[in-house]
Amino acid sequence: MSLIITDECINCDACISECPNNAIYEPDQEWSYSDETALSGSVTTPRGEEVDADAENEPLSDEFYFIVSDKCTECKGFHDEPQCASVCPVDCCVPDENHRESEEELLEKKAWLHGE
Repeated sequence: MSLIITDECINCDACISECPNNAIYEPDQEWSYSDETALSGSVTTPRGEEVDADAENEPLSDEFYFIVSDKCTECKGFHDEPQCASVCPVDCCVPDENHRESEEELLEKKAWLHGE
């Protein structure tokens, strides 16, 4: 499953540079699938949705850092554990119970994001 950042976030910025998928954004920041990934133009997500990878999407939070679940792979294929959770000083990077995914699905998402 992907991770979320809870409202206990202190906006310290420790997690952003640790994410290999560029799935973490600052409060009130627009995001796109193509940000630091191999995606561009019209793409089909692993869930079968057609999206414009270059389109700027609305921020998911205007108060706290946030994780885009469609880009989060729990660092599978990169690290043994989610790097955001390992560096968070207040333990606010936690599993998102609303986005359960198997290890196979997470690795498929990683391959999709990075063109592998």
